[in-house]
Amino acid sequence: MKKIVTSCVVAGLTMSGWAAPTALAQPRTDQGEARKEMRAGNVLSLREIERRVVDPLKSQGHEYLGPAYDSTAMAYRLKFIKDGRVTFVDVDARTGRILQRSR
Repeated sequence: MKKIVTSCVVAGLTMSGWAAPTALAQPRTDQGEARKEMRAGNVLSLREIERRVVDPLKSQGHEYLGPAYDSTAMAYRLKFIKDGRVTFVDVDARTGRILQRSR
């Protein structure tokens, strides 16, 4: 009897949308892809990219606002601000080489 009640509860939760989604149903995220690629040794860690790019720009007076990762391009976009102007620096995640700097 207990097994039947448990099955009914699980079925009811699933049908009502209250059950947790399965791992297969979860969408791919760029952050997750970055971690996966870093563990596989395909890209540098965000910390390494930041060490190479952020520190020199901070010494020039830029304030670092944060990163974004593009898994398709395998590149980080780092965002900075200085004197009210926003600058984006695109960095190859595999090599740490600056690809583009836009204002």
